[in-house]
Amino acid sequence: MTSFFTEFISHDPRFNSTTRISDFQLLETQMQQKVQSIIDDAKAHGIDLMVYETYRSQARQELLFNQKASKLKKVGVHHYGLACDIVKNINGEPSWKGDFSILGTLAHAYGLIWGGDWGQPKLKHSFMDLDHVQLCTVARQAALFRGEWYPAGDYDPYKELK
Repeated sequence: MTSFFTEFISHDPRFNSTTRISDFQLLETQMQQKVQSIIDDAKAHGIDLMVYETYRSQARQELLFNQKASKLKKVGVHHYGLACDIVKNINGEPSWKGDFSILGTLAHAYGLIWGGDWGQPKLKHSFMDLDHVQLCTVARQAALFRGEWYPAGDYDPYKELK
């Protein structure tokens, strides 16, 4: 199956990097547009956000897991260009302090799943990732990781959650 991951990410020289990558070019095109819209919309509401991490290699995922900075040992949605961590920008520095509900509101408005409710705000979740947005439902993740599924250009994860 041809996808942004197979055609672009897997050939990038940073594919096995253990450093944090915040390059927009490693986000799938639809994801790039949605993330930029979230940042622009938040700014219009007086909230300055910044992209903290886009692509994450398997090597970095394991490193973060071993440091107890991630609950996932194996590759996550970041690896496929379909997830982004967005944090507050305080004088040019990333901040995770305060309320991130605006990110949830904007993620939903732009068709992304927010790690604060995983697209299902009425359910109680054992794990929340308040700075995380992704273009993939939790139910689709296993197929994504197996290489059996990648979102089409018009994919709307909320249609699957209804």
